[in-house]
Amino acid sequence: MLDVFRSTSSKLILLLVVALVASLQYQFWLGEGGYFPHQALTQQIKQQAEINTELKERNRILAAEVFDLKNGSEAIEEHARLDLGLIKPHETFVQMSTISTHYKPIYIDPNAKVDVATNENPD
Repeated sequence: MLDVFRSTSSKLILLLVVALVASLQYQFWLGEGGYFPHQALTQQIKQQAEINTELKERNRILAAEVFDLKNGSEAIEEHARLDLGLIKPHETFVQMSTISTHYKPIYIDPNAKVDVATNENPD
């Protein structure tokens, strides 16, 4: 079999075939529209589709809120009460705390040599 590649023309043909195969492999894997660029583009499309879904939901909520503001006085009153803190005459305002009854305040001794993230003593 080694006798086949002794002539110069055989070596040249082999070299051309190897170069052609390498060129085609490069185009397949890395060239424009190749495998890796295609995978990256597919990933970008998936990410953009997720972003679009979130934005569509946000737009739907905003459209419903605009409709309520245009057609009903309850939404206007709700915004005035929540955003501006307005109350009606002869009405008592009561604000409730949102802190849980199981809330434990954390007191940290500034002189203590304790890692706050792991709550361990490094010594």
